[in-house]
Parts: sequence; structure tokens; C-alpha cells
Amino acid sequence: MAKTQSLRLRTGITGLDDILWGGLPAGHVYLIEGDPGSGKTTMGLQFLLQGVANGEPTLYVTLAESREELETVAESHGFDILKVEIFEVKPPELDQTGSDQYTVFHPSEVELVDVMQNILSKMEKTKAGRIVFDSMSEIRMLARDPLRYRRQILSLKQFFMGRKCTVLLECSRPGPISP
Repeated sequence: MAKTQSLRLRTGITGLDDILWGGLPAGHVYLIEGDPGSGKTTMGLQFLLQGVANGEPTLYVTLAESREELETVAESHGFDILKVEIFEVKPPELDQTGSDQYTVFHPSEVELVDVMQNILSKMEKTKAGRIVFDSMSEIRMLARDPLRYRRQILSLKQFFMGRKCTVLLECSRPGPISP
């Protein structure tokens, strides 16, 4: 029986594309985990820039870094990210709209729902085929418990797969919890 060759998306990183036999299989969700400063943001930007070069709509969703920080990283590598759509999600505690409306629910429950609705709405509008989601660590903190976090990841995966997106979910390795 012949093996079906799936469409592969080049990552923009030559050596990695060689190892991956031409790139990442399209239409999947990938977790990119590493310590701070290990290159997750750089890899995400290269992945999106490859999409821009191919004429594909792209989206960088950031909960962890500001637009200015992303531009600084891009500039340090000589990347031009003007054509990359960047959606900077403000932390709920900095967004004062509606913060006094919480009554029955714990604020973290409302914040996670609000953040995810904003992100999914932006993804629908851009119709991006390549998405970088930075950082799942922020979603983990908003979820507060492992079961809720797992459910959120699964619902994100379903959302992306239904739209045939190729997604990099970036996450910092959890460090030891200090007392």
C-alpha cells in the first residue's frame, strides 16, 4: 500500500525543514516548548514569515510579549514583520472594561472566557492559515487548574483543525514552584 504524502509547510528554518523532510505537515497543531530565551519566538516569526513569503495570511497572537518586544526580536534577526498580523492580547487585569461587573463568577473564570473569545474572534476575521500562539503559559495561569487548562487546549485544537490551520503553540517550560 502506498503511503499518502501530506502537504508540508516550510518553517523558514532550512536545517529544520531538512530534518522534517520539507517542513511541518499542514493542518496540525504543534507544541513548541522551551526555556525562556531558547528561540520559541524566533522560530514562530520565521514560520510566519515563510507563510508571508508564500502569500499566506498569518497571525501572531501574543499574550506574553508586547508588539514592541516582538519588533525588537525581529529587528535583532533582520526580519521584516510588517506583513505579519500581530494580535496583542492585553492581560485582563490591565483591561478595566467590565472588571467591576463580576458578581456570581470568580474573575479568573470570566477572564479566561473573555480572552479566548477575543482571540477566536480575531482568528476568524484574519482567516490565517499559519498561526503562532504565544504563550500557552498565560492560558495555563488563567485556567488555574489542570483539567480546565486541558479542556481549553482541546477546544483550541478542535477550532484550529476545523479551519485547516497550522498552529504553533508556544509554551515556556514550567519551572519549580517556589514557596
